Amino acid sequence: MSEYSNGSLIHYFPLLRMNFLSRFRFFKNFYVLSSIGLLAWLLLFELNSIPDQLKNWWKLQRLEDQKEYYVEQIELLKKEQASTLGNDKLMEKYAREKYFMKKDSEEVFVLVDEKGEPFEK
Repeated sequence: MSEYSNGSLIHYFPLLRMNFLSRFRFFKNFYVLSSIGLLAWLLLFELNSIPDQLKNWWKLQRLEDQKEYYVEQIELLKKEQASTLGNDKLMEKYAREKYFMKKDSEEVFVLVDEKGEPFEK
């Protein structure tokens, strides 16, 4: 006869004799099973699950960075607006340099340095 016949494995591996649920007795409790199921549902499948929360957090960080950039740009534009609206000559210069506006009988040339900035500021 072979060594493994007639249940001789059971002598070497007593866990094989036990039922699956008897090895994990705490799974028999309804409240533990319900809690584990609810926790899994909330973590993985709910509308505000953890992966969704992480995606939203990263998106919020990107949007806050963009907000800082646009706030800086608004401040620069407000300073430019305050300096140009008070003086007609500066307003004319600003319109010619930024929007290339000109009178009908003239040509406008804007000289710039290596960085692309006009020489006069």
